[in-house]
Amino acid sequence: MAMNKRRDRGFTLIEIMMVVIIVGILVAVIVPNVMGRDDEARRIVTQNDLRAIGNALDLYRLDNRSYPTTDQGLDALVSKPAGFPEPANWGPDPYLRKYPLDQWENDFVYISDGGTFELRSLGADGEEGGEGEAADIEYSAI
Repeated sequence: MAMNKRRDRGFTLIEIMMVVIIVGILVAVIVPNVMGRDDEARRIVTQNDLRAIGNALDLYRLDNRSYPTTDQGLDALVSKPAGFPEPANWGPDPYLRKYPLDQWENDFVYISDGGTFELRSLGADGEEGGEGEAADIEYSAI
């Protein structure tokens, strides 16, 4: 009978303190590992997006003998561009399904004379240069 009375009283202060200590230890170990990973993940996804756009640009060049010019831009991968040089073998499907934006919802920087191209994201701050999460991310063909 004495055992049933103890169960009716609820938790003791020591039991509650032990739970609080365990939760505190878990938070101290887990939170630093999880926090700050969002920016790292965005940078990794942006690097992968740059590779995919670079591959689409290479396919465009294989079909049309040149990369889209700076004026034609990355829109040329989504819909047939107008202007010079006119792509002779564009389509029937687009090279990309939608116009690409980086993980911070900014346009990629694309510069091309038709023979070569430069492709990059301006990072978290959307401005040229920067350090850490604000650093530019450039595409480099292997």
